[in-house]
Amino acid sequence: MDQVLNKVGTYWFSKKANKEINSVGDDINSMSSSIEGGAKWLVNKIKGKMQKPLPELLKEYDLPVGIFPRDATNYEFNEETGKLTVFIPTICEVGYKDSSVLRFFTTVTGYLEKGKLADIEGMKTKVMIWVKVTVISAEGSKLHLTAGMKKTRSRDAYEALRDGVIVDKF
Repeated sequence: MDQVLNKVGTYWFSKKANKEINSVGDDINSMSSSIEGGAKWLVNKIKGKMQKPLPELLKEYDLPVGIFPRDATNYEFNEETGKLTVFIPTICEVGYKDSSVLRFFTTVTGYLEKGKLADIEGMKTKVMIWVKVTVISAEGSKLHLTAGMKKTRSRDAYEALRDGVIVDKF
């Protein structure tokens, strides 16, 4: 009789434990879907999916580490499709040492490949007026920004992380 009760107790305990563990997983998943974009990295970290810092990812893809503002630390990257989504706390603009300026929306998306970020949404540059940046590509010591037309700049100007200056509108 003791063996039967022991087996029933063990079975009941393991079912209860599994239910509790699954409940925690469900809580994490529901938390993941309810958290705004930029904080999903924390849930991924809890789940064991550690992502590298954004500057490291950019360097790995042969792009300058300073093309995004310093406080753009949260991002999502799908390695299969190459889609990159970068989350920036506020709309801001960054001035670079070559006197160029880029303006960023709170979410910037694009497709990342070796030496290139293409189909960019959420980034502008000043060329008399603010113009949407659609492609950033790196080639040796040069950085090419396509905003209506291709403009070549020194890559060196984009190698340092810089703070963004908050602006009212994108």
